[in-house]
Amino acid sequence: MWDDVKNFFDPNLMGALPDVRVEDASVEDWQAVFDLVQTQGWKWEYSVGEAVVPLPSATDVLARSADDELPILRVWPAPGVQINFWPYSALEIDFDIDLRELQGQQRLDMLCGFFAAIGRRLGKPVLMASEGDYQYPVLGFDVEADRVVLLADPRLAG
Repeated sequence: MWDDVKNFFDPNLMGALPDVRVEDASVEDWQAVFDLVQTQGWKWEYSVGEAVVPLPSATDVLARSADDELPILRVWPAPGVQINFWPYSALEIDFDIDLRELQGQQRLDMLCGFFAAIGRRLGKPVLMASEGDYQYPVLGFDVEADRVVLLADPRLAG
């Protein structure tokens, strides 16, 4: 419930752009995320620099040289909610969310559904930590429980 977790969505406590990740990922996992984004009916846009281009395969995205500009996959699972995927490495799926866009029970439910869709597709946990505090997730999708669970006490956020 929103009242139980609203501290985890306070930009002043958590940072505006908390870190979300799927660990122990692979190129195949990235491709599964790309496929999920394209089949869910979510609005999305893939760009490199200022150029919006068709979404290539995960193999091509992750094979870029270190000197190439980092692409971004922007996904809007609901109007007014943007999620940014950053393909830094095949080993981890990194994305961020803007807490200012995620206020209230309806947006919390949408986010939990988004985390669950990714976690179920990959069969892996999806972990959210406060901005810059990567090692201490506060909530995430638990594969065994098949739902988003608290990983910290929201009364102690910040």
